Amino acid sequence: MKPDIIDSLIDNGYKGIVIAGTGLGHMNKPLYPSLKRACDSGMHVYMTVQTLWGYVQMYVYDTGRDIMELGVIPAANMLPEVAYVKLGWALGQSQDREEVKKIMLTPIAGETTDREPHNGYLIYQGGIPEVEEFISRYNK
Repeated sequence: MKPDIIDSLIDNGYKGIVIAGTGLGHMNKPLYPSLKRACDSGMHVYMTVQTLWGYVQMYVYDTGRDIMELGVIPAANMLPEVAYVKLGWALGQSQDREEVKKIMLTPIAGETTDREPHNGYLIYQGGIPEVEEFISRYNK
């Protein structure tokens, strides 16, 4: 992704961006000036992960912490498509940065979880009996 995509969204008056980051919720450094410009302009910018399971862990590496310092808000384990719809709804309720953040980060339909269960990836894939049996022997 090139910075001109974010710059175009800013220049065209978009109110929010949802980014499906790599790894633990990161993006490449050439985008940082455009991200800062977006956040400074009042745009609501949220980071999600590209995976079906896992959290945006932006405290783990410098790049994640740098992005948060620019104003990007981690969206826990919300799927990008869900975050996109929820951000559109949140912006219909308020333009206030803190109110939108509160709406985005408060689960209303199970779109985020407090923590990941040890077998969550199995639950959401319908479970695998052999693996469940193996795990149950050690995790009581």
